[in-house]
Amino acid sequence: MLKVSIIIPAWNEEERIVDCLDNATRQTVMPHEVLVVDNRSTDHTVEIVERYIAEHPDLPVKLLHQDEEQGLIPTRNYGLNHATGDILGRVDADCMLKPDWVEVVRGIFTEDAEAMGATGPVTYYDMPAHKIALRGDDSVRRHTYRADGGQVLLFGSNMALRASAWKLIHDEVCLDKEDVMHEDIDISLHLLGRGLKTVYSGRMICGISARRMDTSFKSFRNYMRRFKNTFAAHPEHWRNHKSERTLYLMYPWLHAMFPIYRQYLESKDINPAVRIWFREQAKLARKEGDPLADLPGIEKFVEETPTDIPGLEEIDENTAFDPDGAPQSEDSSITGTTTAQ
Repeated sequence: MLKVSIIIPAWNEEERIVDCLDNATRQTVMPHEVLVVDNRSTDHTVEIVERYIAEHPDLPVKLLHQDEEQGLIPTRNYGLNHATGDILGRVDADCMLKPDWVEVVRGIFTEDAEAMGATGPVTYYDMPAHKIALRGDDSVRRHTYRADGGQVLLFGSNMALRASAWKLIHDEVCLDKEDVMHEDIDISLHLLGRGLKTVYSGRMICGISARRMDTSFKSFRNYMRRFKNTFAAHPEHWRNHKSERTLYLMYPWLHAMFPIYRQYLESKDINPAVRIWFREQAKLARKEGDPLADLPGIEKFVEETPTDIPGLEEIDENTAFDPDGAPQSEDSSITGTTTAQ
């Protein structure tokens, strides 16, 4: 059986790192290892992870330190280089993996021996309408997050590489000292440049934070320019669709809704990172023999859906999305099949 490592680069992630680790280890299949790679954090990230490891000695969580250079790319590379699994998952420190993520990832690479990289859709756990957001993200990534006439681009918050593929490209990936590129797209293009296959699965699901939208338009625009900069660094590759156009359309709504919804969550004392996969985790606990008898009212809590949030009436569960991200009237659903290009 293929062993799946999960690599989590971390810099000042004290707010969400425990939730991230909980989700990474509450899986239908336990990962081979979960590597938190600290990069000179100045908050309590290191102490929190060390305490987590001490309190959960049965879990395969390890803490590594990348202190030579500040930055995501050297920290990511350090983690990927030190992982010992056959498949190297890479997520952010504020990502919440769906409880079957490891199982799905292992299945993708087991069923397709030619697959060298894989990715899937995401939803925002700190925004309303999770299912709708997931459908929209799935539609966009299936149709526009591509290069070279349809080849799959990997998304850094939800991606996995075969270890053998990483060994082929680890000395080639751009170090991006100027910090102007998308490191995940860079990895994707290096894989494609080697003729290696990347695949997409609608079942490889991750929850991410919408905090990127909680920034000024100037900062957001600079972040969007990374798409153009990355492809400019790889002139032999091209794309037919510009995914940033969809993100520009989403920005006003998400930027306006994020602080409102955050205030709602705070007023209700709800941790959205804990809540997003709580239903699935409860089912998993019961399957493993825990009746959850010490949690009275859990059924109501799991099934409750906030309905008093401004903006929800703008879209509903019948909303579908076209490839450019615009709402349509027909229903849309996420398929469970793996789509490869």
